[in-house]
Amino acid sequence: MSRPGPLLAALGLVVTALVAVGGAQPSPAVSREQALANIEKPDVESRREAAAWLGEVGTMADAPVLLRALADDDEVVRALAEHSIWQVWSRSGDAEADHLLQIGIEQMNRRDGPAAVRTFTTVIERRPDFAEAWNKRATVHFLMGEYEKSLRDCDEVMKRNPSHFGALAGYAQIYLRLDQPERALQYFRQALRLNPNLRGVAEVIPRLERALMERRKGTI
Repeated sequence: MSRPGPLLAALGLVVTALVAVGGAQPSPAVSREQALANIEKPDVESRREAAAWLGEVGTMADAPVLLRALADDDEVVRALAEHSIWQVWSRSGDAEADHLLQIGIEQMNRRDGPAAVRTFTTVIERRPDFAEAWNKRATVHFLMGEYEKSLRDCDEVMKRNPSHFGALAGYAQIYLRLDQPERALQYFRQALRLNPNLRGVAEVIPRLERALMERRKGTI
């Protein structure tokens, strides 16, 4: 449901440098078409630059390209691609809806759950096709302990964006809270298949598998 934790230091440096270049010129230093071409190139620097710029100039239609880049051989490319996926997912094509989404995120970060729910609901009513608005509301519901509401919102996310590894990990967290570890494990595995760079998920899966094995032994 939520965004990943702090990215690699290299990611921050690369993104900062590229955004600074883009901000100094009337148009992006790399066009969407160039980025889409460069992300497939053998040259790692070209792939890094492309992965970063697709977050700035890409659209939802480019998400599958970025998802493939999550399996790149280069760690920085993978981190940049993940960052860019979240950027792309967070753009609805409606400036006012995007502005409201950011307000809701700020409210959520201030732990003002009721206000965040109202704001995200406004975004959903304005753009019901915007998966990330549903995802953010699912996150707030989870933080407020409203697990059934969070599950329903996750369902809406997946209808609109079946590759949303954040929502899949969100399902898993909810089912852990509901003491349904088998279902949680299924969703953690799905999330990791889509994004093999979810280190926290990769670490929890074997622990959960061991816990389930011990639970089954205890029932024999």
